[in-house]
Amino acid sequence: MDRKHHLKHLARTTRIVIKIGSGVLCDDHGQLQPKTLRRLAAEIVPLMGPRRWPVVVSSGAIAVGIANLGLKTRPKTMPGLQAAAAVGQSKLVEAWSRAFAKFDVPVAQVLLTHADLANRRRFLNARQAMRELATRRALAVINENDTVSFEEIAFGDNDQLAAQVCNLVEADLLIMLSVAGGVMDGDGRRIALAQASDPGLDAMVRTARSQFGSGGMASKLGAARAAAARGAAVAIVEGKTPGMIEALLAGEDVGTLLLPDADLLRSRAHWITHTLRPAGSLLVDGGAQKALMTSGKSLLAPGVVAVHGDFNEGDAVDIVTAKGGTFARGLVRYSADQLRRIAGQPSTRIAEILGFSMGDAVIHRDDLVLLMTKDVEVLAGDLA
Repeated sequence: MDRKHHLKHLARTTRIVIKIGSGVLCDDHGQLQPKTLRRLAAEIVPLMGPRRWPVVVSSGAIAVGIANLGLKTRPKTMPGLQAAAAVGQSKLVEAWSRAFAKFDVPVAQVLLTHADLANRRRFLNARQAMRELATRRALAVINENDTVSFEEIAFGDNDQLAAQVCNLVEADLLIMLSVAGGVMDGDGRRIALAQASDPGLDAMVRTARSQFGSGGMASKLGAARAAAARGAAVAIVEGKTPGMIEALLAGEDVGTLLLPDADLLRSRAHWITHTLRPAGSLLVDGGAQKALMTSGKSLLAPGVVAVHGDFNEGDAVDIVTAKGGTFARGLVRYSADQLRRIAGQPSTRIAEILGFSMGDAVIHRDDLVLLMTKDVEVLAGDLA
């Protein structure tokens, strides 16, 4: 693969998400460094133009809160993290606003939870809001709403949030500024270029994370794959050194560039696959599996062998085989209790058994995504 060829393409990207880690923004004591924010603002402003407008995903709220509360370590409890975020978030966005004030760029604070993006209507509303901010030439600084997030709705870390934001704003480039200079191989040499889906990368990452951050290289790789599935190239670049964004877009050999595969997910399929979390699973027979995987069919009640979990109509569920392998995910048209009653029954009996019918399909092919080993195949077009 020719890195220079791909970097020339990056220079022409129009929708860029820049994720900045706590380790880049804060010192070793978790104190926010205004000088660093001013430097980053000066590096981001050149990316703003009539046809291009960036979005920033900024970590740092919890780290700043920890420092301001006088804590020596990151809280271990969710209320402790929420309290730190509540103290730190206002200071973080205020610091970003001051950094961009010199360039007359207004800063908009955007706080999201996983529940915001898991709800399709709220997802599309957020997309419209982001487009309007770009139209108004305001910079969105996005962070997870840690004050109200808890384990069931939290993204987990801002690497994953950045990947979801790529789908939200339809980005073609995600730049992850980190304390790490990229993905290193077993000999400690930086990998300059790779396919995001390359399974060999997994053996190279370590689980370490910065003192005040929640991510690590494994998290960045997972986020990179989610962003790449939507078509975004991902650059993991060292963010403590000035000028790295400019160097990357100028074609210099910095960081690790991870490329998307040729088969890309459309927005709705990406949302089903990478944003939604399955509320249960459906065990299907061999005939149903074949119909889904080779013929692009909807899942019908006769092919459902067993129902696991407690879910409602419209929830996401995994579709599994008798050997336990998950090969698809989709949005169900019936609740778990209803499906237990009609599983294995002819579609013509649904109305008789339930007293109503939402149609023959348990999961319609428009709401179904096939999960492959290396990539994801979409069975239907984008309905967004």
